[in-house]
Amino acid sequence: MIVTTSGRPDIHLIQTAMEIATELNGHFLKRNKQAVADIKKSYREDVLVVGKNRLELHVLCQNSPLFFHPNSAMFRIKRLIKGETDPFCEACSLQEGDFVLDCTLGLASDSIIASYVVGEKGFVKGIEESKSLAYIVKNGLQQWETGLDVLDQAMKRIHVTISDHLSYLRECPEHSFDVIYFDPMFEETIEGSIGLLPLKSVANFSALRKEAIMEAKRVARRRIVLKDHWKSSRFQELGFTVQVRKSAKFHYGVIEI
Repeated sequence: MIVTTSGRPDIHLIQTAMEIATELNGHFLKRNKQAVADIKKSYREDVLVVGKNRLELHVLCQNSPLFFHPNSAMFRIKRLIKGETDPFCEACSLQEGDFVLDCTLGLASDSIIASYVVGEKGFVKGIEESKSLAYIVKNGLQQWETGLDVLDQAMKRIHVTISDHLSYLRECPEHSFDVIYFDPMFEETIEGSIGLLPLKSVANFSALRKEAIMEAKRVARRRIVLKDHWKSSRFQELGFTVQVRKSAKFHYGVIEI
């Protein structure tokens, strides 16, 4: 991966980009007014652009960059503040003080909601196998300011670990998390999900293994939850009881401990 800066960097930004390149085992390249598209074409590698306000990952095979944004978490938290329900919270049966393990962090939208609900007494750990994605999300969670204090604080409380979830689960003590959550890439494509194309370019498409569910049963205190396409065969194959959501394109499956 190539690491460079935004168009007009100062000395501090250049130093930051060099440090990130070292941390991610990437190659730092001075921008020199080059277009990102030209850098990708010349080096045939993904390009991480370090800006003053955010990090952008320009994936080789995509035109749109990947960057962190609270996305749906913003309006979902506003709904919760108004007393409305959230399907994810209901499926996980989240409570204040819960310890939650998100095994497929992605852009962290669900982890943000979990962090808000479990509060300061709770704990949310997000596992992400893609090193570049995990770095962007970890950075964004700490730096993004939405203007909504409860949301900003919820983001800052999330702990991000770069790992595959099975390896992480194997290292966890028994009954160390109240809720364990899986949101793997869907087996079926959802129409209208073009905005997720940059994420899909770096996401892990490995199958959710039975070994991971067995480990989750050992680690969970109360519940394991799977979010998947409504047509998915994984619910039945892995032993989840499906919570059918009429007209929704995805359902939640639950295993009670």
